Amino acid sequence: MIYFTSDVHLGLKVNNPQEREQRFISWLRSIAWSGDDTLVLLGDIWDFWYEYKYVIPKEGIKVVAAFVDIMDKGAKIIYFPGNHDIWCFHFFEGIGIEVVKKQPVLMELGGKRLVLAHGDGVGGAKWSYSLMLKIFHSRFCQALFSTLHPRLAFALARRWSKDNRYTHTPYEWRGEQERLWKYAVNCGMEADYFIFGHYHCPVDELLPGGARLIVLDDWIKGGCPFFSLEP
Repeated sequence: MIYFTSDVHLGLKVNNPQEREQRFISWLRSIAWSGDDTLVLLGDIWDFWYEYKYVIPKEGIKVVAAFVDIMDKGAKIIYFPGNHDIWCFHFFEGIGIEVVKKQPVLMELGGKRLVLAHGDGVGGAKWSYSLMLKIFHSRFCQALFSTLHPRLAFALARRWSKDNRYTHTPYEWRGEQERLWKYAVNCGMEADYFIFGHYHCPVDELLPGGARLIVLDDWIKGGCPFFSLEP
C-alpha cells in the first residue's frame, strides 16, 4: 500500500500541538508496515525545520523514531519538503529517507504514474510569494540565517508562521480557476494521479484527461487525513 499525507505542522502552537503529534504517531503505528509499503510525506510535516550542523528541532523526535521503526520493518519513506520544512539538508537522508527537492516530479509507484509535490508555487504564484521562495532557497540567505542562535531563529520562525497563515480564514478551493488545477491539466505529463498538499483543504476531482487531482487536508483541524493507493 502507498500512503500519502502532508501538513502536520509539528510544533505549531495552534489548537493542541501535543495531541496533534500523538495523533500522527498513533496513525503511523496503526499500520502494519511491510516491505511492500511506501509512505509519501508531501511537505510541512514540521511547521519549522532548520538543520544546524549540530542542532535539529526538538519537536517531533518521537515522530522521527516512528519513521525509523517504519523503515526497520522494510517500508520506504519519501519526503517532499514543503515551504515550512525547506531547510532539510542531510538529516533525513542520513536515517534512510529519500528526499525529493526538485518538484513537481513524475514518479511511478505501485504501477501508478503519479505527479507529486508539496504544492506551493506549482502552476505559478504571486510575485511576492515567488520572491519569498527564492530567498528561502538562497544558499547565501540560509548561511546568514544559520548565524542566529537556534533559540532566536526558531522563535522568529514560529511567530512568522502563526501570523502568516492562521490569522486568516480557511482556504476555499476554486476548482478550475486554481493554478494547481490548470497545471495538472496543461503540464503535459501523463499521469494517473496528481497529488499535492499545502492548501489545507481536501480535494478529489476528476480532470478532463481522466486523471485524479488529490489535495490533502491538514492535521491541524483534527482527524487523520491521508490518501492511500493499493498497487
